[in-house]
Amino acid sequence: MAYVDARGRTRARLPVAAFGGEGIVADLEIERGALARLLYEATRGDVEYVFDDSIETLAQDDAGVRLTFARSAPRTVDLVVGADGSHSRTRALAFGPESAYVRPLGAYLAYFSTPYRDAGGWFTMHNAPGGRVVGTRPTSDGRTAALFSFRSDALDVDRRDRAAQQRLLAERFADVGWRAAELLAAAPAATDFYFDRYAQVRMDSWSAGRVALLGDAAWCPSPLTGQGTSLALVGAYLLAGELAATGGDHRTAYRRWEAALRAHVAKGQELPGGGISGFLPTGRAGIRLRDASMRAMASRPMRGLARRLFFSHADGIDLPEYAAGR
Repeated sequence: MAYVDARGRTRARLPVAAFGGEGIVADLEIERGALARLLYEATRGDVEYVFDDSIETLAQDDAGVRLTFARSAPRTVDLVVGADGSHSRTRALAFGPESAYVRPLGAYLAYFSTPYRDAGGWFTMHNAPGGRVVGTRPTSDGRTAALFSFRSDALDVDRRDRAAQQRLLAERFADVGWRAAELLAAAPAATDFYFDRYAQVRMDSWSAGRVALLGDAAWCPSPLTGQGTSLALVGAYLLAGELAATGGDHRTAYRRWEAALRAHVAKGQELPGGGISGFLPTGRAGIRLRDASMRAMASRPMRGLARRLFFSHADGIDLPEYAAGR
């Protein structure tokens, strides 16, 4: 990770080794799209996949869960597991409105791929006054992904309106300099453009009757933690294991699953390095102080402290081994 000024001069640099091989860009990494393809290819022979559809209604009783869909025919199933993100429709149908569970953190994020070639191999960020940051990071094919983040109260922008989101970014970053204009010029052509607020999902229970939630739908830690995918995979493994171990007794399985996972999720939701304030300092003095602290953290005597400060929330969990079951 490297921090640069408006002219591209490096102000602070933290190598992966400073965190014992862990960090925002690690020595070994698999991107989300590639991981999704691997999981799909490994399961497509045993799992029915239905794409381009969504649940419209959900009604459950002792016999099962009756579902209707936007496009497919209705069906009744034994269990429903919602893994449909922080804006989960499954959660809204089974638990209630989004506002009851989503906690905004006071900032917004945009992320997308660009056609530019990456030459440096660093996750590079440029902070600007007003709580703004422009970042670039290498992708697996040698290109550059762009990151834009800014502090803000709630905005009235449709999360499905890409054109409005890109206009908003252009306005917010018009005076930032560095590579902001160049990167934003690539946004309209990006097929993976993503824009949303930084937020966390907090729930007292991840199950209701026959319905359970996984991943960001249940416990979104926010992109600031870098823990979303890991927590989702761990949660899915434990849930499948408990359902198998209990012979499909979902009440017992859900209870045991939450007991095994709750503390790990709470740890994963801890915001590293000062949270939003540390990531998006609002003034020039705060940016200089952050850069100075990062330079200090990269020094060998401070690396142990840096790892505890930024990545203690990523400590692992001992996963049990489950016998194969239906």
